[in-house]
Amino acid sequence: MAESGGAGLGPSAPARSARRILSSFTFRLVLLYVLLLGGSAGILLGFIYWSTAGYMARQTDLTIGAEIQGLAEQYRRRGLSGLSTVIAERVARDPSGAMVYLLADGSYAPLVGNIDTWPGVEPDRDGWIEFRLREAAASELGGAGREHRARAKVFRLRGGQRLLVGRDVRELTATRDLIQEALAWGLAITAGLALLGAWFLSGGVLRRIEAVNQVCREIMEGDLSRRVPTDGSGDELDRLALNLNRMLARIEELMSSVRQVSDNIAHDLRTPLSRLHTKLSQLRDAALPGVAAAQVEAAINDAEELLSAFNALLRIARVESGARRAAFGDLDLAPLLSDVAEFYEPLAADKGQQLRVELAGAGTGVGALRVHGDRDLLFQAIANLLDNAIKYTPAGGRIGVRAMREGDRVQVDVSDSGPGIPAELRDKVLQRFFRVDASRSAPGHGLGLSLVQAVAQLHGAELRLDAAGPGLRVSMRLPAVADVVPDGPRRQASGQDGMRAGIEAGLR
Repeated sequence: MAESGGAGLGPSAPARSARRILSSFTFRLVLLYVLLLGGSAGILLGFIYWSTAGYMARQTDLTIGAEIQGLAEQYRRRGLSGLSTVIAERVARDPSGAMVYLLADGSYAPLVGNIDTWPGVEPDRDGWIEFRLREAAASELGGAGREHRARAKVFRLRGGQRLLVGRDVRELTATRDLIQEALAWGLAITAGLALLGAWFLSGGVLRRIEAVNQVCREIMEGDLSRRVPTDGSGDELDRLALNLNRMLARIEELMSSVRQVSDNIAHDLRTPLSRLHTKLSQLRDAALPGVAAAQVEAAINDAEELLSAFNALLRIARVESGARRAAFGDLDLAPLLSDVAEFYEPLAADKGQQLRVELAGAGTGVGALRVHGDRDLLFQAIANLLDNAIKYTPAGGRIGVRAMREGDRVQVDVSDSGPGIPAELRDKVLQRFFRVDASRSAPGHGLGLSLVQAVAQLHGAELRLDAAGPGLRVSMRLPAVADVVPDGPRRQASGQDGMRAGIEAGLR
């Protein structure tokens, strides 16, 4: 089959593979596991951060508390002047400004310390404050004028003075930020590795499941000999494949037995019926009284109907077996539909019916009515539909054959203005030997639409029965082949000479 010229416009193979992986159950399951793992890791890392940051904050408060106790002891022993002296000494011993001191009078005017102004922040009920501190005033580290945070505790002395003792917490803040960044990167790397593992794990599982799906598709197309590949790992999927293969082998054996029994019954019954038909035909040629001749003629007709039914059953069985798929090839439906319509046009004209054929896109490159299939089987299927339409459409009615290209499908519609089929019976008429009550008086065995259904399934086509208002419309949507310009007009395989034999074989 030629490749589609528009294939490059569709999604690429990697994109389709990515979509399959993302939509797979395995990926969703692993993704759920990743989310649970990420949530658990987030809770654990959050606890680590809270514990570490809390420990560092408590250590800072303990350091400030110890410093306050020392200054309080000096104040009790030496008074305000002694406290001022101690604060000045400690400021001199701490040029980095790690500790923050400020002794101010009752109006918050600085007396001694390493900050210039009293912070404009109200303390909490325990006396703690946090404020912004300029490095130029607190230390010589960093650039002048840069601000950072400090934490302190304030007291009111007996003489109305106010004392502030605190600590520069920029190192604590930097450590917290470093821990946060490390935890965030750790969580992100963990999630990324988990997602990457989910991607590859899902891809591996999906490839094995896709192999099973491919085998199932080939089996549905009629190749019962296909088996699911195994890798010998002995895991769950490998054991499932082994069990599926055992089941498929058993199904193939049973189907072969049923097909063999059906074929044997049909052949064994057809042989005596053929001999009976031959003998009755010879008897008809003899000189018989009028009544006897009529009875012989009726018996011959009954034998022919039985032979026709057996032939139809065998033909449906051969189609459903998929053996005819080996003869598939690219073909244009336009000349095929024209040939079928040309054959049936005289029959429709005899009944005063109008047969109209509409072939949209026939003979062109893009949108041509080209499919991949068996011409003879498609010929028989369309002939069956046209025969039914002519049979059940009253005189003066309309019958239409329409074909068009719709995307990657070629749709063939056969419609009529007859009585139609009730909606609740449209699925049943595709079953073998089922006939609508109103049509039981007409000749036939109820196998025509069954053959059409078998041909449609063999070609991977969709078959729909809808109301045509009034009448019935049967639509067959076949997969289209590439948009290529045909090599030129050519005679179809069967030819006009064998057309009548093919139609008659398909209708019996």
